[in-house]
Amino acid sequence: MGLIRKQSFLSIWNMNFGFFGIQFSFGLQQSNMSAIYSYLGAEPEKLAILWLAGPITGLIVQPIIGAASDRTWSPKFGRRKPYFLIGAILASLALILMPFSQTLWMAAGLLWILDAANNIAMEPYRAFITDILPEEQHSLGFLMQSFFTGLGTTLANFAPAIIVSFGLISISDKMDNGIPTFTYWAFGIGAVASIVTVLFSVLTTKEYPPSAEELAQLKSEKAKGGRTIKALLEIKEAIKDMPSTMKQLIPVQFLTWFGMFCYWQYITLALSSSIYGTIDAKSDYFAEAQLLTGGINGVYNIVCFSLAFLLVPLAAKLGPKNLHFISLTLGGLGLISLPFLNNSIVLFSISNPFGDGSFELSQVYLLSFGLGIAWASMLALPYKILAGAIPAKRNGVYMGIFNMFIVIPMIIQIFALRYFVYDWLGSDPTNVIILAGACLIAGGISALFIKEKLAPTKSVAT
Repeated sequence: MGLIRKQSFLSIWNMNFGFFGIQFSFGLQQSNMSAIYSYLGAEPEKLAILWLAGPITGLIVQPIIGAASDRTWSPKFGRRKPYFLIGAILASLALILMPFSQTLWMAAGLLWILDAANNIAMEPYRAFITDILPEEQHSLGFLMQSFFTGLGTTLANFAPAIIVSFGLISISDKMDNGIPTFTYWAFGIGAVASIVTVLFSVLTTKEYPPSAEELAQLKSEKAKGGRTIKALLEIKEAIKDMPSTMKQLIPVQFLTWFGMFCYWQYITLALSSSIYGTIDAKSDYFAEAQLLTGGINGVYNIVCFSLAFLLVPLAAKLGPKNLHFISLTLGGLGLISLPFLNNSIVLFSISNPFGDGSFELSQVYLLSFGLGIAWASMLALPYKILAGAIPAKRNGVYMGIFNMFIVIPMIIQIFALRYFVYDWLGSDPTNVIILAGACLIAGGISALFIKEKLAPTKSVAT
C-alpha cells in the first residue's frame, strides 16, 4: 500500500461517520429487542436464546468478511467500503420490517438478517483504521469510533422517548401486533441513519490502492476462483500464528462481553421488576421500563462519547491495560448497585425542548456513569492493544478473528442463561444484572495480566 500518511482530524471524522449509522442500528437492538420479544409473547427465561442471531452471525460472518476484505480491491469503491455499503443497505431493510413482526420467529429471523448486515459493515471498519492511519493515530481512530458509537447509540436509545415527547404519539399507542407505535418510528429513523451515514463515509474517504504485486496476486486469485478458499485458509493460518498479546486478551474479552450481553438482554426486565414491581409485558409499566432502558442506555452512551477523546491522553499516561482495568471496575460497580437505586429520587431535570415538561434523571441513572466509562474503554482500548501486536497485511483477518472473542462468550452466555444460570440466580432479572457487573470487574482484573508486544511498524509519510 506504500507510505501511510497522517490524516487530519476532519478526515478521521469523515472516515468514521458511517460508524454512527451502524451503531444507531445496534443501539435500537440493545434497547428494544427484548421488549419486542416480550410483546410478541416471549417468556423471560427464553429471552437469551432469542438473541442467538448476533453472536452466531458474528462468529461466521466477521472472520470471513475480514479475510475477504483483505483480498478485495475495486478501483471505484476501494477495499473495505463495498462491505460498508452492502451491510448498510441490508440493515436498513431489516430495520424497516422489524416493527411489523407478527411472531417471535419473524422478529428473530429479521434480527439474524440485521445482525449479519451490521457485521458485514462493521468488521471492515476496524481494519479501515489500521489501513489508512499510521500507528500513532490508531488511538485517535479507534476512539473516534467510540465517539460515534456513543453518539449513534445514544440517539437510538433516546429516539423512542423523544418521539413520545413530541406529543404526536402516546406511550400507550400500539400496532396490531402489540408493539408500541414509537418503536416503529424509531426503527424507521434508524434505517435512514444507517444508509445515509455510511454513504457519506464511502464518498468522502479514499483508500490506499494495493501495490502492483498485491494487485497482481488479487487478480490471479480472482481468475482462479480461489478467493473464498484462500480466505478460509488465511483464517486457519492466522489463528495458528496468533500473537501472544492477542491470546492474553481472550479472558478480558470473554468476561466483559459475557457481562454486557447479560445486561442488554435483561435490563428492561430488571428495571420493570426492580422499579415497577412487574414484568407483565401487557402493562403500561413495562412500556415505561422500555423507555427507561432507552434513557439509561442513552446516558451511558453520552458518557461514552463525551469521554472518548479524554481516554487518548489517559491511555498514554496510565497505559491501555491499566486504564481498561479502572474503567471496567467502575462499570461493574455501577451495575452491581442496581438493587439499591430507585426512580423516585430525582438528581436533576432538563427542560424538554420537544414539548411540555422535562426530562428527569433519577437515582437509577447513576449506574449509567460507570457503565459509560467502561463502554468507551471496551470499544477502543482492546483494539489499541491489538493493533500494535498484529502484522499490517493481516489487519482484516485478525480484526475478524478478534470478534470471535466477543461472540463466543455471547453464545456461551445464551445457553448458560437459558439452561442453568437464570434458574441459579433465582429467576430474578435483577440478579442477572448483578452478575453482569461482577463479570466486568473480573474482566478488568484480567486486563492487568496482559503483556503487550508490538508488531513491526508500518512506513509513515508526514
